[in-house]
Amino acid sequence: MSSTELRKQIMSGVRSLVVKVGTALLTGDDGQLDRALISRLVKQIATLREQGILVTFVSSGAVGAGIGITGQARRPRHMPVLQATAAIGQPALMAIYAKEFAKYGLFVGQVLVGRHDFEERIRYVNISNTIAALHRLNAVPIINENDTVSVEELDRFADNDTIAALLTNLIQADLMVILTTVDGLLDTAGQRVDLVTQVADVQSLVRTDRSKLGSGGMTAKLGSTRFVTDAGEPAVIANGRTPNVLLRLLAGEKIGTVFAPAPKRMAARQRWLMSAVRPAGSITVDAGAVRALTTNGKSLLASGVTAIKGKFDRGEVVSVTTPEGQPIAQGICNYSSAELEQIKGLKSAQIATRLGHKASEVIHRDNLVLIIRK
Repeated sequence: MSSTELRKQIMSGVRSLVVKVGTALLTGDDGQLDRALISRLVKQIATLREQGILVTFVSSGAVGAGIGITGQARRPRHMPVLQATAAIGQPALMAIYAKEFAKYGLFVGQVLVGRHDFEERIRYVNISNTIAALHRLNAVPIINENDTVSVEELDRFADNDTIAALLTNLIQADLMVILTTVDGLLDTAGQRVDLVTQVADVQSLVRTDRSKLGSGGMTAKLGSTRFVTDAGEPAVIANGRTPNVLLRLLAGEKIGTVFAPAPKRMAARQRWLMSAVRPAGSITVDAGAVRALTTNGKSLLASGVTAIKGKFDRGEVVSVTTPEGQPIAQGICNYSSAELEQIKGLKSAQIATRLGHKASEVIHRDNLVLIIRK
């Protein structure tokens, strides 16, 4: 199948999508919000809604809006000032969206999220329920990271690209679109790449610079597209300043870079295990265990474990790595790190003697998800 045919096939099946816009796109060089651009984006989303396509909107811009209002020259470096700037900018940003969407008879619903909202399963599911209810109430969900209450960098996503990917997996949207200020992923000659079948194959094309107002970059965008495509959904990176970019993308026009999905779609629980939860530690396994997990679909047994890194309790999510240190899976561990240190490499019959209770799989296959494509 040609790239053109694949693109049209993907777009023809889209009934719900997640659209993410960044600060650099929403603001000009002076830090002020680009009201005309926002108006154009809103009109496109309203048109898609009329076509029966639901859009969940992930919008940066609170910090950028706050910078414009307060007259700061650049994005604040100190966390309290950054949080205060976001607090000033967020209501102004939402007021603009509310006014623009009202022109088309649509409400807006603000959903501010933090890292732990995705890591805790109950909160994770509730976000999905809230978004579904907003759509039923004729509202466009507008999601942003809750910058004002993040207390340290480790508690943050670092960018809304990650939030967009997590939401796409959470609501099992048919497509994720990241709108930025470039035409898509560019090759070494500066030309747009039309189709990517494996994200890992294009990592070398990434530049490390970023805008002075934004917090992400192409590295974050590729990481987010991999979350989505590995789960079995397609993604697009495109220039948000292209006229009618969303409408033209869904019509199958060759704009932006399309990232093809893995052949098999993951179940909802697998998506949560793969992308939403940060591993509490890691388990290194031998070559035999790698084959059992990746080729035979088996559970992870203690006999295949060679090393443990980090401290974690029973029931926490851990990463599984090859002898060379490559992550291959994530899953819920049935032992604490201290217990695993005692039983690594042991046969099941030896574990009861060592720990004093019946042995179980280190990670049952129902609670494990591969994070590599076969």
